Amino acid sequence: MSSPDQQNPAQSNPMTFAHSSSVLGPDQDILTEKKLDGLEVTENSSPSTSLQLLPPREWKYAKFFPGGYSPNRQLPFKGQSMVWAVNIVAGIAIMFYGFDQGVMSGVNNTLNYQHEMGIFSQPQSEADAAKIGGIVAVYYVGTFIGALIGGSLGDRIGRLKTIVFACFWAVIGASLQASAQNITWMCCARVITGIGTGQLNALVPVWTSELSHHSGRGAAMGFEFMLNIAGLATAYWIEFALRTQNQSLRWRLPLALQVGFLVVLLILVPLFPESPRWLAKMGRDEDARQILSVLRYKKGDSKEELTDRVELELQGIIEVVQDERKLEEKSATTYWSMLTRNDPQHLRRRTWLIIWLQIMQELVGIGVVTVYAPTVFQQAGYSEYTADLLSGFNDISYMFSLIIAIVTLDRMGRRITLYWGAIVMGICLLICGIAARYVTDLSLSTAGRESWGSVVTAFTFIYTATFGATWLTVPWLIPTEIMPLYARAKGGCWSVVGWSIGNGIVTLIAPFLFNSITYWTFILFGLLNFFTLPNIYFLYPESAGRSLEDMDILFESDSIFVHKANYQQKNDLNTSIAIHPKGEVL
Repeated sequence: MSSPDQQNPAQSNPMTFAHSSSVLGPDQDILTEKKLDGLEVTENSSPSTSLQLLPPREWKYAKFFPGGYSPNRQLPFKGQSMVWAVNIVAGIAIMFYGFDQGVMSGVNNTLNYQHEMGIFSQPQSEADAAKIGGIVAVYYVGTFIGALIGGSLGDRIGRLKTIVFACFWAVIGASLQASAQNITWMCCARVITGIGTGQLNALVPVWTSELSHHSGRGAAMGFEFMLNIAGLATAYWIEFALRTQNQSLRWRLPLALQVGFLVVLLILVPLFPESPRWLAKMGRDEDARQILSVLRYKKGDSKEELTDRVELELQGIIEVVQDERKLEEKSATTYWSMLTRNDPQHLRRRTWLIIWLQIMQELVGIGVVTVYAPTVFQQAGYSEYTADLLSGFNDISYMFSLIIAIVTLDRMGRRITLYWGAIVMGICLLICGIAARYVTDLSLSTAGRESWGSVVTAFTFIYTATFGATWLTVPWLIPTEIMPLYARAKGGCWSVVGWSIGNGIVTLIAPFLFNSITYWTFILFGLLNFFTLPNIYFLYPESAGRSLEDMDILFESDSIFVHKANYQQKNDLNTSIAIHPKGEVL
């Protein structure tokens, strides 16, 4: 290979640390060099032409699925405008998920619904209470199945087609829910809706992460989940407005409104770019290059600067794809192998990390606080109407707390965000537990109990806002960052599985905990927040500010502990500096 001073800069792109820092930041220069070491860059060729086209691997049945990528119908946005447009449409998908989650709490309390489903009794029998819980819980069976389907299809037919396919499932499920005539009908409809939602949850975070620049993935995820909580709050306030209605309109209308989100998605998603990483995996590097040119455009850049930036990123993607293709040829990646097989890229460790992080997200107690917020507020001495209002305002506070995540996630990093979130939430729940003990103490005066009730209310608001600013987003973001490309969609599936397990456990045990240990429930979950701290410190590497391809280097270490992996990485970087003292890819 010719030396840099012998090459014509107009015809080739010699890559130095200074060049790469404009794309990946100063912390990523040597990591990028390590990945690109050995790539040929010759005269009269762009860097990417030295990489052979990858053979197409798209599933033969993919053509039968609607909604794939087409440059002819792609929206005419560039740079950050396109990135934010992607975040908005992804946010609509996440908003549907939030609306879908929130809508059933009001539906279950509607007398007309209970009569239609055959689950009305006064006072409510244990059997009817179990049936109501079963209707809610069966939804998570659907999300589990949907996650498995979405993870597999996402790698076979692409992110866009899978999202469109998921919307069709969810439209059918939502329509069936709104028209349900009996409990069997409703349960089947809930499963079908869950299948669609599970696919969306598995693929949408992956899609947006693969389109976002590494410096803005956290802000993008924070914005999307702000819309998620907006969906939750919208469902709550619609049902609050309909609370005086006892006819079927009170519960059928909110369920039917789910279709509106999905129709918007079906119209908009085909107008957006496919993941360039998935396209490169399919051998469609020209499409990947075109999309990267749109996404990485900066006002004021010359054509050469944009080309250099795009080619550098595309080379890193294709190099990783080629390495992963070799691994896949040796052994196919299945859901089971992700849990059991030990390989050089430590896919098993990554999979269990994302499952465990999602379970910990539920163990910090958000399900207990949000589900039982109206009850907690009533126990704090407020009337039913005021308690319902406070619950609605808590959702609004929850939504706006995501602004903190948008601003801080990329600046503070994932680990620090989880640390301070767990500490603040743990303190809040401990205080809530202590205060709740006095709220129910009949030996105190009414004014005294109300004062303690105000303490519970205040720290419930602080807890919920802190969760929104920290633990709501990171467990969904990290899986899209630490999984290798060849298993990223399936990794999204395991993330949803972990979330379903955590949700199921907390939803199942929370009523029994409140009945048996009362206010100690808050203290228990407060202590579980502190339990998460050593898990984060020892097991989860920092992924903020790194390209998705660079994460493979962080998982080269055989040790499960982050500090040992970091030590090995520093040795690798020192070796790279010794080999390339001028910072050039030779």
